[in-house]
Amino acid sequence: MGGFSMIGKRIRLERIINRNSGKTVIIPMDHGITVGPIQGLEDMRTAISKVVAGGANAILMHKGMVRAGHRGKGKDVGLIIHLSAGTSISPDPNAKQLVCTVEEAIKLGADGVSVHINLGAETDYDMLRQLGQVSAECLKWQMPLVAMMYTRGPKIKNEFDVNNVKHAARVGAELGADFVKVVYTGSVESFAEVVDGCPMPVVIAGGPKMGSDEEIFKMVEGALKAGAAGVSIGRNAFQHKTPDKMVHALSKMVHEGASVEQATKLLKG
Repeated sequence: MGGFSMIGKRIRLERIINRNSGKTVIIPMDHGITVGPIQGLEDMRTAISKVVAGGANAILMHKGMVRAGHRGKGKDVGLIIHLSAGTSISPDPNAKQLVCTVEEAIKLGADGVSVHINLGAETDYDMLRQLGQVSAECLKWQMPLVAMMYTRGPKIKNEFDVNNVKHAARVGAELGADFVKVVYTGSVESFAEVVDGCPMPVVIAGGPKMGSDEEIFKMVEGALKAGAAGVSIGRNAFQHKTPDKMVHALSKMVHEGASVEQATKLLKG
């Protein structure tokens, strides 16, 4: 990203990553469209205050929640506006549609935008077109783009299969994403293949609410050892009984290399 031509993007990227570590802790809060006002997201302002207190680098949400979540006080946090939507009650929950533009996101103060793609879905060709279109807009406006890349659909037997995940990550990079978000493949060795095959930074999705904190920390540790550039963890952060401590522990792991044991201690401390 050399030269002044890309300075706008560089400046915005530094608002959604830790500029010293080059890594990021993103807390997605876009679940309201997919599954409704789930526990932890009933009041956006409270939810945001908790994760910001923990040291999140960025929060990710839909356009209409920006005003609902604006705090007017406390620490600053990077804002990523999600441009894709689909609901769990739609005929095809894997079909995502663009519901916001890069220009709208700029007007709302966004530091980045994100798009969700389900490769293997019946309409994946349409989602690929959406990603290409948004990527062009992001280039024009110097806006960082996060591509959430999943493999979900009739032909997908296992969305965590390393061949599926590394293919998905590569598609995101090939179409111009600055960050790619994918699921963790379950081991350091397999996830290293995903990172090695993707020229852009890769962050892992947190997925459904997990049984234990240690499980989450072990997943994060594995991803970081494989070369991940951070995490994008929603439910396992904002639905935690102490979201601020959870985010603080995750931040220590991502930015300072804290171990699973140290993270667990911080959480209990």
